[in-house]
Amino acid sequence: MRVWIPLVMCAALAGGCAAPAELTPDTYVVQPEDTLYSIAWRHDIDFKDLAAWNNLGPAMHIEPGQILFLTPAHAPQTLRAMPVPPAQPQRPPARAPQPAAHAQDPGVGKPTPLPDAGMQNPAPSTGWVWPTRSGGNPAAVAGGGILIPGALGQDVMAAAPGKVVYVGSGLRGYGNLVIIKHSDVLLSAYAHNRDVAVKEGQVVKSGERIGAMGLGPRRAPALYFEIRVNGKPVDVLPYFRRSNF
Repeated sequence: MRVWIPLVMCAALAGGCAAPAELTPDTYVVQPEDTLYSIAWRHDIDFKDLAAWNNLGPAMHIEPGQILFLTPAHAPQTLRAMPVPPAQPQRPPARAPQPAAHAQDPGVGKPTPLPDAGMQNPAPSTGWVWPTRSGGNPAAVAGGGILIPGALGQDVMAAAPGKVVYVGSGLRGYGNLVIIKHSDVLLSAYAHNRDVAVKEGQVVKSGERIGAMGLGPRRAPALYFEIRVNGKPVDVLPYFRRSNF
């Protein structure tokens, strides 16, 4: 009779010996050290999208053990069922069309400068400072970002004003990592810090010290620096003046 005890216990626990049915390759179980920003960063997702797909609300609060959906296709049914305003029917113009010259307005289609915390509509090449003193030529890293060589312990600074949204070592391959939110679309990351001088929720200024350089991937002093727009890595060089190199 003893050999049947585990089976009876599993049945009594309503499937406690099996993985939860909700788990799929497009889901993630929140761990104790996770934040919404670190999860989004790990999976190359915009944190706003991750919050929306999981109905997290304005507070964007998550808890250990919570299951998050990493794609909109697997988001909760209540979110997918939200009504979508019907498309406006195509109707002929009520009045004569404008002259062709107006259709070629030079202002139409121009890129809008990224909004930034603490700055009024800066262009990508203004308001940013080099995040640390470079001891050699920065090297581009596959997948985005650059590796800046330097001296062990030298200052690491916020490249632009913003709010610290992540401090920790929970993302494999980044060491001690700091993520700063500059706007609703713009984040910057500073990895491989020997120590960190800021905490989550802290507002920092451009050029403010946030940590000290540690050892990079090849056990040599270096800072890994990355900028992401809408969750995707972008070329960092356009954000800096040449005189900052």
